[in-house]
Amino acid sequence: MSNLKTKVAILGTNGLPAKYGGFETLTHHLVENLKDEFQFIVYCSKTKRNERIQSFNKAELVYFPFKANGWQSVIYDIVTMVHAWFTVDKLLILGSSGSIIFPLKVFFKKKIILNIGGIDWGRSKWNFVIRKYIRFSEYLCVKFADVVITDNRYIQKIYRETYGVESELIEYGGDHVEYVEPSPEDLKEYPFLSDRYFMSVSRAQSDNNLHLLLSCFVDLPQLKLVLVSNWSTSEYGRDLWQKYHDHYSNIHLLPAIYDSKELDLIRSNSYVYIHTHTFCGTAPSLVEAMNLKLPTICFNAKTNVETTESRSVYFETSKELKEAISSFDDGNLQLNAETMSEIALRRYTWEIIARKYANCIKN
Repeated sequence: MSNLKTKVAILGTNGLPAKYGGFETLTHHLVENLKDEFQFIVYCSKTKRNERIQSFNKAELVYFPFKANGWQSVIYDIVTMVHAWFTVDKLLILGSSGSIIFPLKVFFKKKIILNIGGIDWGRSKWNFVIRKYIRFSEYLCVKFADVVITDNRYIQKIYRETYGVESELIEYGGDHVEYVEPSPEDLKEYPFLSDRYFMSVSRAQSDNNLHLLLSCFVDLPQLKLVLVSNWSTSEYGRDLWQKYHDHYSNIHLLPAIYDSKELDLIRSNSYVYIHTHTFCGTAPSLVEAMNLKLPTICFNAKTNVETTESRSVYFETSKELKEAISSFDDGNLQLNAETMSEIALRRYTWEIIARKYANCIKN
C-alpha cells in the first residue's frame, strides 16, 4: 500500500500565514489539524518576492501575481484552479468567483469540494450587474461541485430549496482566541480597557449595520462602545468615521486590527459583544466571541439565530438594541455568557470542524 498522502489544494484565499479573514483562518486551522493526513498545497495571492515563504506548517505555498480580492480575484481563482487541476488530487475551493470554468472539470476528473461562503449576492454594496453575476456563479458552483459545503443551517436550507442540492453543514471554529490580561502599556494605549464597554468588530459595509449601532450609543452616553472596522476602504466607512470619530466621548472607533493578540485583548476584556452582521453565514467573529465566553447581542438575522440556537438576545432597530442593552443585569448576563460558551464548545472548535472537512476530502 502506498504511503503517499492525498494532495489537496486550498484555493480562493490570500494564502498563509493567515491574516484577519474568515477563509484564511479556516485554511490555517485545516492545515494545522490535518497536516499529518493530507499534503496541502495552498495558493497565495500577489506577494513581494522577499516576503514569500515556501511552506507553512508542512503546507506547500504556491504564489501567483494576482490579488485574491477585488476585480483580480476572478483571474486569480481561474488561474490557480487550472494549475491545481494539473498538479493535485483534490481541490478545496473557498468562494465562488472562479466558477465560470467549473464546467471544464469534466475533462480533469478531479474532486471539487466547495465552500461558497455566505449569501454574498444579497449585500447592498453590489450593483444589479454584480449581483446577477454572483447568482450565476453560485448556480455553476452548485451544479458542478462534487461536494458543496454550507456553513449555516439557514443557508443549507436556501440551497436545498433553490437548487435542490443537499450540502454538507460545516461551520467555523473559534477556539483559537484567548483572554489577554491588559498590561500597563495596554491601559495607556487603550484607556477604555479599565472601564466597562460594549464591543463590536466588522467590515465597514452597510449590511453590517454599523450606522444603527453607532446611533444607538449616541443615545446612551453613559455607556461605552468600542467599534473596530476598516473605515477607510469604503465611502460608507469614511462617512461614519467623519461623523462619529472624536465627536462622542463614549464612542471609540478603532481602525482594523490584524494582530490576533491585540484584537483578543480588546474583545476578551469587553462587557458585552454586539454582532451586527446580516449576510454572513456562521460569522467567524461571532463564534470567536462565543468562545471567549462573552455575553452576546445579535442582529436578528436568521443565520445569527441559527448560530446561537435562538438563545441569544436579538434586535433589528436602534430602539430594540437599546431595549436589549437595558434588559441586561449581572444575572442574565452570566447566563447568556455561559449559554454561548456551551454552544461554542459543542459546535465551534477547530478539532470538530477539521474532522468534518477531512471526511469530505476522504469520502
